[in-house]
Formats: sequence, C-alpha cells, structure tokens
Amino acid sequence: MNEKLTLNLEEAGKLLGVSRQTAYLLTRRSDFPVLRIGRRILIPRKQLETWMDRHVNGMEAEDDNQAS
Repeated sequence: MNEKLTLNLEEAGKLLGVSRQTAYLLTRRSDFPVLRIGRRILIPRKQLETWMDRHVNGMEAEDDNQAS
C-alpha cells in the first residue's frame, strides 16, 4: 500500500487543482471531509474522492436541469 490514507492541505490542493489557501477554505465547509488532529488538518483521501464525485455528478445534474 503506497498511497497515504490522508493528505495535507498542499497535497489536497494539488489533487483538486486549487491553491493551498483555497483547500484551507474548503475545510471550513460542513460537507468537506476533514480530520483535525491537534493543529494538523488532514483530508482523508477516500472521502475526498467521494466528495469530488458527488460534486462533479451534482454539477452535471444541475447543468442538465438548466439546459431543459
């Protein structure tokens, strides 16, 4: 198992294609997966992938509704 279970803000930002600051702002959303251990902010990889799938699929469904 080579993949880390969690990502730090910089890694999550790179995966999402956003800055570290934007990744930090995402952690303040109630629906964004975040794990806080002391002062560390970690993002569980699998939950992040699920979150991204939900939002991509949600955006596609929203686009379909607007096209109708």
